[in-house]
Amino acid sequence: MMRDDLAFMRVSDDFGFRHAFIPAQPEHEHLPPLLLLHGTGGDERDLLPVGARLSPGAAILSPRGRVSENGMPRFFRRLAEGVFDEADLRTQTQALADFIAQARASYGLTAPVAVGFSNGANIAASLLWSAPDSLAAAALWRVMRPLPETPAGGLAGKPVLVLAGAADPLIPAAQSQALAQLLEETGARVSLEILPAGHGLTASDLAITQRFLADLAQGG
Repeated sequence: MMRDDLAFMRVSDDFGFRHAFIPAQPEHEHLPPLLLLHGTGGDERDLLPVGARLSPGAAILSPRGRVSENGMPRFFRRLAEGVFDEADLRTQTQALADFIAQARASYGLTAPVAVGFSNGANIAASLLWSAPDSLAAAALWRVMRPLPETPAGGLAGKPVLVLAGAADPLIPAAQSQALAQLLEETGARVSLEILPAGHGLTASDLAITQRFLADLAQGG
């Protein structure tokens, strides 16, 4: 991290989610805040070093998923690998939207950019489906369509980055590609890249996302 951001970190159970918050560095308050959404088994600290690398000095809001699967935190339940519990996904998505609204009011944040991996990317996509005003933009790593219906709207011009792994055994690239196409048809401004990677993150994921965030900071 550019400074010892962990010294500035607050960890709280406020607003319905255990979460970490790191305020923006004063000279970087113009940067969009990041909403970091971990994958299965992560927690509120999991993506903090990644967030600091992606957008140095930006505010970071990082909640822990409220669902436990065999002791591993998740943002919503699933019935089987790749089969979501849709009722719980809707409930948890609304809870996360409420959390974002309350955290923004308390911490003085503008709408954040979601940066989500796997399970975190899927609930970020669900926010785009049903509560798009919660987010200014989204970077979705290894994501699939969250819900069967068409997104409700409110996506016109919203920047969305989708990064898929060509050799991902858990979320085939075709599923991420189909999601990207649907978001684009609904009005989002989508960038899709299929990387020579599996399910895990690579240096290319981070470099592409860093450029995406830098472009957003410049009003692109």
